[in-house]
Amino acid sequence: MRRPLQLLIGLSLAWPCGLQAKPVSMPLPTREELREIQLLAYSCSRENQSEACERTRTLTDPLMDHPRLPASCKDTLWELLQVAKVVSSNSFQRRDSIDRPARRLTVVCANPVKPVKPATPPIGGFNPNQT
Repeated sequence: MRRPLQLLIGLSLAWPCGLQAKPVSMPLPTREELREIQLLAYSCSRENQSEACERTRTLTDPLMDHPRLPASCKDTLWELLQVAKVVSSNSFQRRDSIDRPARRLTVVCANPVKPVKPATPPIGGFNPNQT
């Protein structure tokens, strides 16, 4: 009776370790990839042709499932997916509704460069790194 109880306790302690999230190795989209989507969206907006609009949606859609992209980027991608379609009348409002998220794309979705923190000198005036 004691042995199965120990085994059960051991398994219950080890079980959550297997549920830990694995690090995501999927790289963020490059600035060039985002720029390509942006230029296709501008083309879709300007020309109102199915080729540019479909290509915009084809390149944008997989990014919606990217685990490392922030929500603000996914909101922009979603907005672009909703409006990058061919319509019968290419009005200014339609072009603007495509251009707005396209402009934000490279700003919101680009991999931010993390600022380097300057080393703070220790309190007390002595800094062993100073020469």
